[in-house]
Amino acid sequence: MIESGGRKLQYVASGCVKSGEGDLAQRLKVILEGLNEIIAAHGPLEVAVEKVFVNVNPQSTLALGQARGTAICAAVLAGLPVAEYTALQVKQSVVGNGHARKEQVQHMVRRLLALPGEPSPDAADALACAICHAHGAKLGSLSTRGLRMRRGRLG
Repeated sequence: MIESGGRKLQYVASGCVKSGEGDLAQRLKVILEGLNEIIAAHGPLEVAVEKVFVNVNPQSTLALGQARGTAICAAVLAGLPVAEYTALQVKQSVVGNGHARKEQVQHMVRRLLALPGEPSPDAADALACAICHAHGAKLGSLSTRGLRMRRGRLG
């Protein structure tokens, strides 16, 4: 989570909602409840989510898509607009290269947010998506180019 004011980006928080073990429905419930707590605690105004691409393992892709859908539902139920970005858009916005490596994304996130250390790969990905959204909102083109508002979501 970041704050964006003018040209300045400020780190607010990052973390991971651990869904643990158990059946899928219970794990998705844990994710939904965790995100509801985070939204209530921090009161974000907008949410940015990375689009999912099909990976080599279809089961992993499906599970990720279900978790992503749960995150989108948490935001929409809280009345928050949701913007979606491809990994290419996120990397291009943060690193300047849509095919950047994870380490490059981590390094640039650290620099852009003046973090004292390297964020974890997962935190860096989430913060990079937030930075991409903040840059797009300021530029007026990245966040909406080729996208339409449908049911409170940009997609």
